[in-house]
Amino acid sequence: MATHTSHQPDDETGEARALSAERLTAFIDAAVAIALTLLALDLPVPAGDTTGAVLRSVSAHGKEYLAFALSFVVIAAHWRAHHEIFRHVRALNSRLTSLTLAWLFMQVLMPFATRVITADGAFPPRFSLYAIVQVLASASFALIIREIRRAHLYRTDVPPRVFAENLVRSICLAAVFGASVPLSFLTTSSGAYLCWLAAPIALAVARRVQGRAPSGS
Repeated sequence: MATHTSHQPDDETGEARALSAERLTAFIDAAVAIALTLLALDLPVPAGDTTGAVLRSVSAHGKEYLAFALSFVVIAAHWRAHHEIFRHVRALNSRLTSLTLAWLFMQVLMPFATRVITADGAFPPRFSLYAIVQVLASASFALIIREIRRAHLYRTDVPPRVFAENLVRSICLAAVFGASVPLSFLTTSSGAYLCWLAAPIALAVARRVQGRAPSGS
């Protein structure tokens, strides 16, 4: 009897930590869903009395629709990476919670950054704001992974490659978006956007390098 009761507080603490991680994940899911909804609410409604007029209206607002699609894909990618990592998290600490909230702040800021980048005039600062939000989102996620590994907040059955792949992915994205900021002041808007196309290339190279790395690293 005595032995059983002595282990009960530890079991309850473990269950409480696991429940805290689940609650944080549920909160993140709800906040990201709201951010995606806000993206759609800002879309302009096509106007016109004829089919041709509606199509011209759609064409006139093409950059808003493209920015919506881009931001939806970006937020969804951030959310997917977060889910991939947090399903292995068994406990939280204060630093991990703070880093996660900082990462979430960037996701919630994304609809505003999308409105800014589609506005008229002064392209470099508007573009830079959007890119900096992406840099901070990717950098904070890299710090999240680092903290999970440093504090051993993950389950023991998780292969280390899961964290390594997501860490490299976050660093690559932060580097690409960061490089596009000064480029937006030195080139045209098309050139700045083209810089973002380097992200899939950088990720593919990173995967290839990781694939050649020893499995025990």
